[in-house]
Amino acid sequence: MYQRDIVLYSRNRSFRCWRAKRFLRHQGYRFEIVDTTSDPNLLTELSDTIRRKVMPPYIFVDNRPVGNFAVVRNLFQSGGFDHLLRGQL
Repeated sequence: MYQRDIVLYSRNRSFRCWRAKRFLRHQGYRFEIVDTTSDPNLLTELSDTIRRKVMPPYIFVDNRPVGNFAVVRNLFQSGGFDHLLRGQL
């Protein structure tokens, strides 16, 4: 199965980040984790770049901002996340 690049911006000791990682793994997606625990300026830079407040967990697909875990879960339930990963959105 072809899959676009998924990047998850995460923090250590965050229950929401743990749930996002578990969800993506359970669904069989491969993804890269960027830990923002030691570099909080990274979140500020991301927020400035996409002109939206970024709080971990935050997911990008092929360098496009998708959203937080709730957005991804809703996209998955509607079938939109698979379409996004196949390049159909």
